[in-house]
Amino acid sequence: MTAWLAGMQITADRLNNDTPTTTTAGLTAATGFSVNSFSGYRVGNMIVLDLYLNRTGANITATTGNITDTQIATVPAGWRPTSGTINSTWDNGAAEGGWVIGTDGICTLRTASDTITSGSNLRLHIGFIVD
Repeated sequence: MTAWLAGMQITADRLNNDTPTTTTAGLTAATGFSVNSFSGYRVGNMIVLDLYLNRTGANITATTGNITDTQIATVPAGWRPTSGTINSTWDNGAAEGGWVIGTDGICTLRTASDTITSGSNLRLHIGFIVD
């Protein structure tokens, strides 16, 4: 990947030097969850992550859209935001809600439209720009 610096001229070689990187390894499930699959895609400073996890612990009860913040997984180094906390949405076919990922890679469920039942599969997707 070309690191653009002040004064650099745009050339065809520099514009075409953005080889995508992918991964399917390194996602660590938090207690009460297991990983079904994980994929990360990076091109330039853009990262896109797809997490597919199973709730193996007890139900997480939603009360008027709110749940106790629940750690779900940790994303591997190199696939995390570089500044701030980024938010996105998740769903499991019956419920949906919000989640965040921090610079430490910890993914946390924040809201749910309904109870997240044990045995349900959650799909999380997010895209963000890194420094």
